[in-house]
Amino acid sequence: MTDSARAAEILKDHRDSIDRLDAILVYTLGERFKHTQAVGKLKAVNDLPPSDPDREARQIARLEDLAQRADLDPAFAKKFLAFIIQEVIQHHEEHQSKQ
Repeated sequence: MTDSARAAEILKDHRDSIDRLDAILVYTLGERFKHTQAVGKLKAVNDLPPSDPDREARQIARLEDLAQRADLDPAFAKKFLAFIIQEVIQHHEEHQSKQ
């Protein structure tokens, strides 16, 4: 096998793994948002605020620690979680406005 053929095979293997991991990420986020939607409805029914800054801060710190252990840039992990939290809060606010 030539070097370029071997490189193409390795590249395909990496891309196949990336595709599987992307699917896992999407399904995992879908499952996460099912739970956060339920939380939003519960908060709306019980007149609780849509955001919980203390929990959000703990979650960000927790994710930064997990990112370091996983050899992932903690700043990236923090930005990623902040984006998700903002989406969740927006959904919770939408539930509040429907009550």
